[in-house]
Amino acid sequence: MKLVVGLGNPGIEYQFTPHNMGFLAVDRIAGEYKVRVANRHCRALTGRAAIAGHDVLLAKPETYMNLSGIAVRELVREYEADPEQDLVVVYDELDLPFGQLRIRPRGSSAGHNGMESIIGALGTEEFTRVRMGINPGRPLKEGAPYLLSPIKRSQEEAAADMIEQAAEAVKVILTDGVKAAMNRFNRKAGSAETSE
Repeated sequence: MKLVVGLGNPGIEYQFTPHNMGFLAVDRIAGEYKVRVANRHCRALTGRAAIAGHDVLLAKPETYMNLSGIAVRELVREYEADPEQDLVVVYDELDLPFGQLRIRPRGSSAGHNGMESIIGALGTEEFTRVRMGINPGRPLKEGAPYLLSPIKRSQEEAAADMIEQAAEAVKVILTDGVKAAMNRFNRKAGSAETSE
């Protein structure tokens, strides 16, 4: 079983905020495969899909962003998944320009509380991540108000395109592997980073 986990906060008030990009990407994948991510399981909303010959569990933790690791750990245990081989986490990244994707096979949390929680809960940084850039290109005195406010109208088109690209990146990871996805999407974002 492959686990594709999008990070975000439950609740309608957070639905279209920068911090919920991971949820929105999982919803986009679910829509393409006509799956409902609505089954409450392991402290997450889940749905199963067949993607690229894999049995895939799509999941959106209901533990709120800062405790994402609780749900991810339960899912990994329940499905006896190997994080390095079977887990893909999709989430927002304030360190990247708005609309830019960056795929990595491992790494630190870089200060992202949801990722910090997952790394702590799993005891490893060895799992694939699809980082979705949400930096607005201007200084932020505090990140939280921006992260938890609705996406601005001027950002909607870039957000929609990035959600589409993230969904496609997950499919490439499942079909051809992380390196192939990095070569395609990291380079597309104007980066020479192809292996780490």
